Amino acid sequence: MKIPEAEFVLSAPDLARAPKRPLPEIAFAGRSNVGKSSLINSLTNRKQLALSSKTPGKTRLLNYFLVGKGLCYFVDLPGYGYARIGQEQKAEWGESLEGYMREAHRLVLVVLILDIRQGITPLDEQMIDAFRIYHRPWLAVVTKADKLSASARKQAVDKLQGELISRGAQGALPYSADSHLGREELWEAILSAIK
Repeated sequence: MKIPEAEFVLSAPDLARAPKRPLPEIAFAGRSNVGKSSLINSLTNRKQLALSSKTPGKTRLLNYFLVGKGLCYFVDLPGYGYARIGQEQKAEWGESLEGYMREAHRLVLVVLILDIRQGITPLDEQMIDAFRIYHRPWLAVVTKADKLSASARKQAVDKLQGELISRGAQGALPYSADSHLGREELWEAILSAIK
């Protein structure tokens, strides 16, 4: 498939300062350091579109990327969970995330990123609860799928898929940012959500 062009637009502390162009939004959510930025880079076939870091908590704002010159925005949300910051900053991030989930009227799909080796953590459970509370359609992407053998990967994804679909997910896709495993399937889900 031909991958649409993508470019960074802006970082916003809240929705009031988000881009005004009325395009559908695909949000990427996940724990700190789960690989959100790496997934966005893989999905757009760009090495440094979204800045990734080994340090948890790199993404602290709502980062907007224009995709396909007007197809949609990708929104890289602040990671939740561990980060070397104070409680006050963590509370602000939590409010920013919840505010986005509550008020983003152009949001058509949330991509929840989970590490295949860790499964669903208590913090992921809280995020899934927010999707339910705010009636947000969501899809799980299970990253670092290349770290397991094909049989172990299938077993892990099958187990997670059942749990996640029962909680409202549209599905659970295995993904590798290194090999781009799952990229076409994720694009299909994104394009379907936009339509």
